[in-house]
Amino acid sequence: MSDKIPEGNRSARERLAQQREREKGREKRRRTLIVSSAVVGVLALAAVVGLIAANAGKDGGGDTASGPAVAPSGAIGEDALTVPVGAADAPSTLTIWEDFRCPVCAQFETAFRDTVAELADEGQVKVEYHLATIIDGNLGGAGSLRAANAAACAQDAGKFAPYHDVLFSNQPPEPDDAFAKNSRLIELAGEVEGLDTPAFRSCVEDGEHDSWVKKSDTAFREGGFQGTPTVLLNGESVFPSKGGEQISPENLKKWVAAANKGKEPGTATPSDPATPADPSGRSSGPAS
Repeated sequence: MSDKIPEGNRSARERLAQQREREKGREKRRRTLIVSSAVVGVLALAAVVGLIAANAGKDGGGDTASGPAVAPSGAIGEDALTVPVGAADAPSTLTIWEDFRCPVCAQFETAFRDTVAELADEGQVKVEYHLATIIDGNLGGAGSLRAANAAACAQDAGKFAPYHDVLFSNQPPEPDDAFAKNSRLIELAGEVEGLDTPAFRSCVEDGEHDSWVKKSDTAFREGGFQGTPTVLLNGESVFPSKGGEQISPENLKKWVAAANKGKEPGTATPSDPATPADPSGRSSGPAS
């Protein structure tokens, strides 16, 4: 009795094994497609929610700035409404409008924070942040305003980027106006090394940049933007899609690479945030 597998049986087993491998490959591709579709779906839904929020806010958020708008140190651009992050001479500009109470903005930050930081660190983009307060207008409360003022106070201390990340990582549920409490904003500053100082606390509690935040929100409402987050690459919208392609970390890197083709990365150090903006609202740093 031979212990060899008959040729016919061997071929049948090989064919069966090959079929199983093909099925495994198809199942793996199917799971990948499902996960990718889910991410795209979340971002698309988020964009719709942001659009609805912005449109609703146009009717109910008529709060206007009162008193002089005190821009945070290092703010740039028209009326010094831009908080810059990254090399000032980077070949591309990523403009981001956000509201710290906006859940869609938090979803964007969760998905793209590392990618944006990497592109900025490599000198591929300079990131220009603008702050809005549409959720306050939609739901009432003051959390968007208070958090944006605190972020501007962090900019005075040269800590905007890390504090910005902490705020979004600790964002309360949308109906919960927890950011309206200065004590909570100061508590979160403890997560950023060197930020929780008497100067920062005074800035937060006095609402030093409130009028500047309101002026920024007015610019958002008058700018024709459709919702938060609004994300522009060199002035072109890339959220939730660009040219028929859904935004993703990979696509964002691809779009930046295409925009920067043949250009050197930026190396210039951003303006010193300790240098205050002049009384006209324009900083002494580089223009955007």
